[in-house]
Amino acid sequence: MAAYRTLDGVDVAGKRVLVRADLNVPVRDGQITDLTRIERLSPTIKELAEKGARVIVCSHFDRPKGKVVPEMSLKPMAIALGKVLGRTVHFAEDCIGPAATSVISAMHNGDIAVLENTRFHAGEEKNDPALAKEFADLADIFVNDAFSAAHRAHASTEGVAHLLPSYAGRLMQAELEALGAALDHPERPVAAIVGGAKVSTKLDLLGNLVAKVDVLIIGGAMANTFLAAQGVAVGKSLQEGEMHATALDILAKAKAAGCTVMLPTDAVTATEFKAHAATKIVPINAVPADSMILDVGPATVATLVAELAKVKTLVWNGPLGAFEIAPFDAGTTALALAVAAATDAGKLRSVAGGGDTVSALKHAGVMERMSYVSSAGGAFLEWLEGKTLPGVAALG
Repeated sequence: MAAYRTLDGVDVAGKRVLVRADLNVPVRDGQITDLTRIERLSPTIKELAEKGARVIVCSHFDRPKGKVVPEMSLKPMAIALGKVLGRTVHFAEDCIGPAATSVISAMHNGDIAVLENTRFHAGEEKNDPALAKEFADLADIFVNDAFSAAHRAHASTEGVAHLLPSYAGRLMQAELEALGAALDHPERPVAAIVGGAKVSTKLDLLGNLVAKVDVLIIGGAMANTFLAAQGVAVGKSLQEGEMHATALDILAKAKAAGCTVMLPTDAVTATEFKAHAATKIVPINAVPADSMILDVGPATVATLVAELAKVKTLVWNGPLGAFEIAPFDAGTTALALAVAAATDAGKLRSVAGGGDTVSALKHAGVMERMSYVSSAGGAFLEWLEGKTLPGVAALG
């Protein structure tokens, strides 16, 4: 992982500090439904404000495509941030120009302001140097605390970082430390759980992991493709016929690298995908022709739990089954509880991330019991794939 500078020892008193945050929070009917990203951001902002910085927060929200879309304003996020911090947070109606500079010029040491959506400007996603320069002109120091946007080379994540003294915020630092401990210099043996619907979307991920982990557990509909590639009849299960050769190639690479690949040995099947459908648990080689595999079976869970008892580090991305609908959540939930128990006992470092994974861990009630759960989606996946994240590289 690229080297990066932290806030340790940085004198921010009286300085204008531009903090790139991720305020791209879920909103329904105009109401923020999950404050996790705002809450995780607060330690960096508190630290900077308490040290006398003038804290200027910028972020994107949704996809306004370079135009002002009032429903995509960051004003509700500024209000929510103020409530989380328990203090006044000012708001600028634009992220550059007179609207931004007038708010910033009125700030005192320790004040906090949120700028309007960076994506209201087309130059943001194009990493336009002129827009990056306008961001840089607002501040003396740049702090990137948005790991979840670090895989994008945008004006407010990468461009501005080359124009100001730049540092990782505390959330970015925590994320990078957790991820580094999981794959860059882990305590072995290391296992990875990779689930999800399609092999095609996680090719780079699987290719990188077989060279880095000792055990690779494949679940979800993705496992069906690997099974079918090896001649296992999977009935009407979701699988990618065009990816069979690729799946076999990944298995061959794993074998050459000394990585053990674990696939389901039994399955929970149903003839229709709906809540509380009639189910049948069958050995993996006895899936009825009219049925779909919708979860791993209890024998698979028992085998995986036994295997994870030997492991010191675990990286998890993707559920084992169609966890959104009962009873197809049972396998993922059972494994999540076992991982949480091993983590509680100090026997396992568990790092998880990705939207579906976070949802599954919340569903299982174990979010707080994992060693680290990344709130990033695409950036977490690209890190697992071994790619350089431009927003991190710019802090080196």
